[in-house]
Amino acid sequence: MKNIKDYNIDELKEELKALGEKSFRAEQIFKWLYVDKVKSFDEMTNLSMDLREKLKQNYDICNFEIIKKLESVDGTKKYLFGLSDGNAIESVLMEYHFGKSVCVSSQIGCKMGCKFCASTGIPFIRNLSSGEIVEQILAIEQDTNSKISNVVFMGIGEPFDNYDNVINAIKILNNPKGLNIGARHISISTSGIVPKIYQFADENIQSTLSISLHSANNKTRSSMMPINNTYNIEELIQACKYYIEKTNKRISFEYALAKDNNDNLKDADELIKLLKGMLCHVNLIPINKIENGAYTKSSLENIIKFRDYLNNHGIVATIRRELGSDINAACGQLRRQNINSE
Repeated sequence: MKNIKDYNIDELKEELKALGEKSFRAEQIFKWLYVDKVKSFDEMTNLSMDLREKLKQNYDICNFEIIKKLESVDGTKKYLFGLSDGNAIESVLMEYHFGKSVCVSSQIGCKMGCKFCASTGIPFIRNLSSGEIVEQILAIEQDTNSKISNVVFMGIGEPFDNYDNVINAIKILNNPKGLNIGARHISISTSGIVPKIYQFADENIQSTLSISLHSANNKTRSSMMPINNTYNIEELIQACKYYIEKTNKRISFEYALAKDNNDNLKDADELIKLLKGMLCHVNLIPINKIENGAYTKSSLENIIKFRDYLNNHGIVATIRRELGSDINAACGQLRRQNINSE
């Protein structure tokens, strides 16, 4: 049966027309799902009994079960959600001064194999549907009785490997008749699937693009991120420049600092040379130590030195605030634990 949360409002209007209903019913259903957050069609009391019966016969409402929830001393909450097919995904709620932000997963497992990522080693099973992506935000809003203001696609999976569902999820999240999360408050991170960067640039969606870079030379980046063997740094930067020219939006480059691997001033010099003149920002990430991982975190002193060196040479760089370290909030860790305990 089809998940009704998989449809953006225009698609839902077409679905209702096919059922012999007026298209304006889509807006009513959207309100029930995303404003009132009902869990059943029977709760949609301004719809006729006949329509509710049609909906029950043709659609499911995706409602996640919370398998496990961890809460950090800093307020970060990590969720392991159970899906209807028995799989599990995880999402993280982070508290900032500007509001509440949720890091969502886009796939069950990941194909990318980045050596520093906690998702590595979790077998890829399938893409999440648009509704399953959106439900992560809904489930957290319901659990915390709060409004989510920001969404980041940086959880398990490569968003651009599930491109169509991710773009459709953004349309659902962004709709003012639904969750009404501004496009500029949505950020998508990719490991560097170059053709999709060009496609995303042409979409004219105002969401932020983040690129997992982590090194400015192909040898080091390929050792950390196998995707670099398919789309090397030169191809990646060319696509990024196209995106900036097309959208006039700044790109955020993510750079996870691993001790004695990509964290010395020679690496910083290569990064400065690569990004010079681009409309961009470098987000320095203290790398998370993962089980059987090849990398360890660079020292705080070294991370600050790296940041200051970039800033002093014209590259805007900041250090990402670490949240949820006491609950292993890096996406993938909770699901790995759940798999290992089964």
